[in-house]
Amino acid sequence: MPVLPDGWRLVALESVGSTNDEATRLADDGAPEGTVVWAREQTGGRGRRGRNWASPVGNLYSTTILRPACAAPRAVELGFVAALAVGDLVPAGRTVRLKWPNDVLVDGGKVAGILLESAIGQDGLAEHVVAGIGVNVSFAPQLPEMRYPGAALGGTVEAALEGLTRALAARMAQWRRDGFEAVRGEWLAKAGPLGAEVDVRLGEGLVRGRFAGLDREGALLLDTEAGPRRIVSGELLGRAA
Repeated sequence: MPVLPDGWRLVALESVGSTNDEATRLADDGAPEGTVVWAREQTGGRGRRGRNWASPVGNLYSTTILRPACAAPRAVELGFVAALAVGDLVPAGRTVRLKWPNDVLVDGGKVAGILLESAIGQDGLAEHVVAGIGVNVSFAPQLPEMRYPGAALGGTVEAALEGLTRALAARMAQWRRDGFEAVRGEWLAKAGPLGAEVDVRLGEGLVRGRFAGLDREGALLLDTEAGPRRIVSGELLGRAA
């Protein structure tokens, strides 16, 4: 059985519809931060924007309950925290790029997807955030709708889970200690180069510009022909910025 950081709890399942759904149920029942739902396979896994997430046996599918006790708008910062944690898993010698808002690319291929879902209390604070993280370990699905080819880390699922939970615990501690500015700085160091040409899909439309970084709330900054633009929600295309 995988060994998690001190104080963390593992809920190990052979199969589940969605680890995010199971973690949400546990969080609503009061499960503490550091509760990790891990399944060998998901039969109803999903990614951002309601996309299906292929989840056969062989890769890592886990969701961690986080209780950040922060204002609701700050919950989005945890997507960048999670992306850095996944990047910490990548073996030396391989190239990591982080793609806004929370994809992880290795050697030009997508190795992970992250889906955060939050519960907001009447006081405006995030009561809990469930951080669903899927990592390609033994194989990389190649799907027609994927913008990037798949990539896999190699090794075992158990080792990947142990490494991911250690990294996530350390990155959460960094976020609480140093704030989002430190996380933002490290994320930008692993993102595409400033000035890279990118497209952003906004609903049915497309915005073109040059990658100009992140603001202090994690929004994407673009330099477009019409002037600077701040994008809170969208799908980044083009390079791995």
